[in-house]
Amino acid sequence: MSTTSLSPSSAAAGTASVTARLLAWLPSPVLQVLDGTGSTLLLLVRALRHLPSLPRQFGRFIEQCHLIGYTTMPIVGILSFFIGSVLALQSGHAGENVGYKQFIGALVGLTMARELGPVMAAVLLAGRVGSAIAAELASMKVYQEVDALETMNIPPERMLVLPRLAAVLTMMPVLTIMADLVGWFGGAIVSKYTHFISIEPASYFANLRQYMDFSDVLNGLIKAEIFGLTVVLVCCNIGLNTRGGPREIGASVTRAVVTSLILILVLDFFVTKALM
Repeated sequence: MSTTSLSPSSAAAGTASVTARLLAWLPSPVLQVLDGTGSTLLLLVRALRHLPSLPRQFGRFIEQCHLIGYTTMPIVGILSFFIGSVLALQSGHAGENVGYKQFIGALVGLTMARELGPVMAAVLLAGRVGSAIAAELASMKVYQEVDALETMNIPPERMLVLPRLAAVLTMMPVLTIMADLVGWFGGAIVSKYTHFISIEPASYFANLRQYMDFSDVLNGLIKAEIFGLTVVLVCCNIGLNTRGGPREIGASVTRAVVTSLILILVLDFFVTKALM
């Protein structure tokens, strides 16, 4: 009596065949999402392998910190100021008849710290920095500069991705804290000089301190780190996977920004739920 056993290579081939048949049934958009997710995670793993080389790339790290953080601060400040102002204005108008005007400081403080500060910083990062990253890397890929790096045995993940990841993890907390502070300040100004609110800054900030603690700010910083890492990873991945001619560069930039904005909002829900 004889028994038949499958060799490891035959078993692997059978598994691959079953996987291929299962994937064939999936719609094309689902396959694109799975492919993009897998390639982005692989890019992160390959970049982290070169983490010991980061101190030797200190110049590139500082350059990316300047591009991601310093050049983004003015627009983050302007947007956050007016977001805080509108929050205070709308809250004061709605609370005039209800009677909760005295809680405007807490409302603006919590909303900026937990939600709007990190989200708006990430949205501006995607629109301003993410688009630039995708355009630069897509141009390098189309014009074969990335291939030249690989020919010289220089991994693109080490030179092009790792410094950007380190820079965004360093600068996103700075941008978020700046957004929070400027938004609070904008709300305080509107609360003082709007006739139907008329709350002094001392009362405004006393109410803000009463109902806020460090965990609210920390939740916003955790969100900002996740959003920033996601934006840079997605834009780097799409840029490095660009194929074709110059027309594809614009398409890659558009796809990178749109994908980043969608992921920011999707992740915002799940991260908020996890932190509650």
